[in-house]
Amino acid sequence: MNKTALKYFATSARKELLKKVEARALKIGITEEGIKKAQIESSDAIYIDGKQLSLVEKKQRDKLIQRIREIGFKNVMEEVAYTWFNRFIALRFMEVNNYLPTKVRVLSSSEPGNPEPDIIKEALSVDLDIDKELVYDLKLHNKTEELFKYLVIKQCNDLNKYLPFMFETIEDYKEILFPEGLLAKDSFLRAMTDVTAIPEHDWEQVEIIGWLYQYYITEKKDQVFADLKKNIKISKENIPAATQLFTPHWIVRYMVENSLGRLWLESYPESPLKSEWKYFLDEAEQEQQVKDELEKIRRKNIDPESITFLDPCCGSGHILVYAFDVFYAMYLEKGYIPHEIPKLILEKNLFGLDIDDRAAQLASFAVMMKAREKSRRVFGQGIKPNICAIQESNWMTDEIIDVLVDKTASQLVQNAQRETLHHLRDTFRDAKNYGSILKIEQLDLDFVDERLKHFASDSDYQGDLLERIYTSEVLEKIPGLIMQARLMSHKYDVVCTNPPYMGSGGMNPELSFYVKQNYPDTKSDMSTVFMEKVFHFCNLRGMVSMINIPVWMFSTSYERLRTHLITNKTLVNMLHFGRGVFGSDFGTTAFVFFNDKISDYRSVFKKLHKKPGSVDHLEQKEQWFFEQDNAYFAEIDDFLKIPDSIFAYWLTYTAIKLFEGTTIERYITTREGMTTADNERFLRNWYEVSLQKIGFGIKTNQQAVESRKKWFPYQKGGEYRKWYGNMEKVVNWENDGESIKTNIDPTTGRIRSHNYNGDYAFREGITFPTVSMGSFSARYSPEGFMFDAKGAMVFWPIHNGRKLTELPVQELTYIMSLS
Repeated sequence: MNKTALKYFATSARKELLKKVEARALKIGITEEGIKKAQIESSDAIYIDGKQLSLVEKKQRDKLIQRIREIGFKNVMEEVAYTWFNRFIALRFMEVNNYLPTKVRVLSSSEPGNPEPDIIKEALSVDLDIDKELVYDLKLHNKTEELFKYLVIKQCNDLNKYLPFMFETIEDYKEILFPEGLLAKDSFLRAMTDVTAIPEHDWEQVEIIGWLYQYYITEKKDQVFADLKKNIKISKENIPAATQLFTPHWIVRYMVENSLGRLWLESYPESPLKSEWKYFLDEAEQEQQVKDELEKIRRKNIDPESITFLDPCCGSGHILVYAFDVFYAMYLEKGYIPHEIPKLILEKNLFGLDIDDRAAQLASFAVMMKAREKSRRVFGQGIKPNICAIQESNWMTDEIIDVLVDKTASQLVQNAQRETLHHLRDTFRDAKNYGSILKIEQLDLDFVDERLKHFASDSDYQGDLLERIYTSEVLEKIPGLIMQARLMSHKYDVVCTNPPYMGSGGMNPELSFYVKQNYPDTKSDMSTVFMEKVFHFCNLRGMVSMINIPVWMFSTSYERLRTHLITNKTLVNMLHFGRGVFGSDFGTTAFVFFNDKISDYRSVFKKLHKKPGSVDHLEQKEQWFFEQDNAYFAEIDDFLKIPDSIFAYWLTYTAIKLFEGTTIERYITTREGMTTADNERFLRNWYEVSLQKIGFGIKTNQQAVESRKKWFPYQKGGEYRKWYGNMEKVVNWENDGESIKTNIDPTTGRIRSHNYNGDYAFREGITFPTVSMGSFSARYSPEGFMFDAKGAMVFWPIHNGRKLTELPVQELTYIMSLS
């Protein structure tokens, strides 16, 4: 699969589609600047700028205007553009794989080199609900573009029967913004069907859907991060673009095989499926008491229909699609009839949540295509995947709540129903900002199901006036809220996900406040918030698997999370990738936890990087996965003996025993150095200034002032060097640092610099860099130096009489390497 070609196509398609849908909006009198009123309005048409719109088009335009008033013009244009993008890639996938019920290609020709789509050639015979007279007239007058639009819309409407989440009905407002000029030689549609750029065999892999989605939002993502540099926080509308990352397939396999697959193998140890799961890691050898405990708690003779699997950040469905494959193999092993299995998996096993409508739409499509791959019957079975794009309840007025309350019930019951609905509304208000980290109580919503049946049972329903007014809105929007409330309040046997990555500095104020209030131990990044949340979704003794940033393994800000995991959960295995999984990234780790505590359990670790900070190719990491010398075994209970309980899995028993001895802080003092806040102004290399202006051999601040020198030697970290060196810098400390101490920030009115060394300035000591991509190094610093925040210092107490050379540098280097 040529990812470069896919990226070029997807980013170009977005630009083209945005232009074309905005052009269509302009033709019906809608722009970012305003909305034109109809010049003439009759019972069956309206006129905008002399152009007639039918009654159906008027309804579509009215819905479009309503949507613009809800979320704004630009957001609606993005929404319509990506909806048509999703529909076209869905049509392309289905036609290449011969999944279209009509068996007629819509976007391309089955004849190589023929630019005309088959559906145009076969327009009069295609099995769709078409007006043959209209089709004949369009063909007769060579109105090919108009005919193509008509046939595509008819095909989409027909597919609504099978894939309603992807293809809305005719009155949907997106139809009126159908992009024009799609059959032009340079259109994105031609690029998509160009087999020299994107070969048809690429479309045979459902994984292409995820890659296209990630690339489609690339430019939007770049813009969001450019805005972050200007201190513009990530709005709820931009969270999906900022946080989506497509997970490499072999890592998906590792996560699913070691969670869902492990659950199966624990129940059926002799299952032949194990040989098919090449990324499954065998359990470490355990002590007998651990084996006995495992034997007591493991589920026996598990029924595949009973296993539930959730991806709470499902994106375009990559993890769910592979989980489908694993479930399918389980059912086959238990003797189920093959064509009955897909329906069971989609209805009983797979569940997904996402904050992004378009991603959830593609995820539903992806699992349906996987089901169609296994059985031709799925399109006729009325299946709706249990995948939910989280929706907001802001539209729920008190009047709508009153409509949903059953007026035939007692007043006590009515009050309880009203309270439940108020709670539902309060929970999901602005839900697009929070997604599946929302904490949901289990609510009794069965009465709402009955009310919806009541409204839907008769299209000519003649209830009271208030009910008639809100019936359409209630039937359209309430089912989604009910579905997500149920999905988010249930617990699952396996929870597996690649969470969103967003540091606290990028969060908008509302999201930041919610995270701090509800997830104080993991608030620094959304990905670590989800580390906490996934266990809330998981059944006791279920499996949790994730890929995440490794900062939680070592940073002091996550010590409480680590302690909680060590004391309450069991780590089965972990892959420590280092950098390179997502390009030149922040580093990653993937892991599987058992949601209960088994004391003294030995976990398996795979270290898939060689040098700290190096960026390795993903293919190289996959190769390292299979090499035995990258494996480590450790009991995470031992990590409690290490300062801050860091996950230093490579430590030997002897190394861990070091931490039970006397700590070095009894013998030394460490000091953070100075921050000048303007190094270009206050620092120089020693050879850039006159030697006569440098104060050498100074012992105290008083001597420095009396020397009347301007520049003084300065320790500032630097490249790796053992024992001595990196002494090139001097700092402007004239008159006790007068210029540095009076450097005021014009915005805040505060002094910008801090940490002026105090009584430790010019003292003999040992300096070490506080930031390093390599090994820890310590160097002797003679008298006469000040020191920087990046060149911190170690001092022996003056009265101690010990030699500086007695600092155990080798031991410290080893210990420092832990983080």
